[in-house]
Amino acid sequence: MTKTIATLIAGLFATAAFAQTPAPAASPVPAAKAEAKAVKAEAKETKEVVKAEAKENKEVVKAEGKEAKAVAGAHADVASAKADAKVEKAKAHEKSAKTKAKAHTKAAKEVKPAETAAVPAAAPAVAPAPAAK
Repeated sequence: MTKTIATLIAGLFATAAFAQTPAPAASPVPAAKAEAKAVKAEAKETKEVVKAEAKENKEVVKAEGKEAKAVAGAHADVASAKADAKVEKAKAHEKSAKTKAKAHTKAAKEVKPAETAAVPAAAPAVAPAPAAK
């Protein structure tokens, strides 16, 4: 029986020694603070990266907008130039038609006096005498 009591007392002391928590409880707090600082630093870095990307995207969009405006302006200039060319072409055709019409009327006027001079004056026509019965 003494052996049993000795074993129980030894077990009690052993469990008491193992059940105690280690004293360095202050050590996890600084580690937690360091981890919190690391998380904050990482969050700050992520925030800066996101800002930089947003700024870059904004600049890209702005540049694309300017390029689109320039392209639209170029298309408008081309369309305007084509319209001007059509107007100029129409004016040239109209002017050409007027010049041709003037030339034809002038030629027709010159031909008429020449035709009247070339045709001899016709003798008055004598009516045939009535036939006797």
